[in-house]
Amino acid sequence: MRRWLPPLLALALVACSHPSASAPAPIPPPSPSPSVNATVAGAPVLAPGGTTVVRADGPRFLLYAHPGPGAQRVGALAATNDWSQPLWLPAVSGFVDDEGTTWFRVRLPIRPNGSTGWVRGDQVRPQVRHDRIVVDLSAHRLKRVDAGKTIDDLSVGVGAPSTPTAPGRYFVWARLPTGDPTGPYGVFVLGLSGFSNVITEWVGGGRLAIHGTSDPNDRGHDVSHGCVRVYNPQMKDLTDVPLGTPVWIHA
Repeated sequence: MRRWLPPLLALALVACSHPSASAPAPIPPPSPSPSVNATVAGAPVLAPGGTTVVRADGPRFLLYAHPGPGAQRVGALAATNDWSQPLWLPAVSGFVDDEGTTWFRVRLPIRPNGSTGWVRGDQVRPQVRHDRIVVDLSAHRLKRVDAGKTIDDLSVGVGAPSTPTAPGRYFVWARLPTGDPTGPYGVFVLGLSGFSNVITEWVGGGRLAIHGTSDPNDRGHDVSHGCVRVYNPQMKDLTDVPLGTPVWIHA
């Protein structure tokens, strides 16, 4: 397990990755789609009752600013994170163009928070996630919901006033055991797709995470550099959260 520790130290509490040459250029906001959650032969593009997530068929996600015939590629994103784990990108909408090509508008793990891009359906493989995580910053609570049922409701530590946890809609970008339960990240780390709004100079650019802590006094307080701290015995219950799981952090 120690082999995970050197790259994990690069987290610096909220920094989860090194800048990558494969990171895409900023993508313009998409224009309104003719149809959201369009259908093909009566089947919905986005699965009802869950979150559709997609994985690249090749080594990169090919990204487009807009869907439809003649769409121009504007960037690419490596299909794996810094630990060679496959990225699963949540789709926020779907569209079928006039040629019958399916498109997904997906969340991207880049700055600025909330960035999205379009991918072609024939270049990705979709799955459905029924899990989601909701973090209520003012209540210092983390809930894990599976198929509409709350299966974990935990008291957690969040960002200090000078380094607040950035609210937003993210997803699980990486899953990392630490091998050091008493270390700064506890037993396990769920690296997120989003970034701190105030920390930019750290290695990785200030990427957010949900991670363990050996200090039970972190619970219910504003103590971190922006990450969400979960007491180790409870963090163990989150180690099976799948990659691509949606995470909503709100005030």
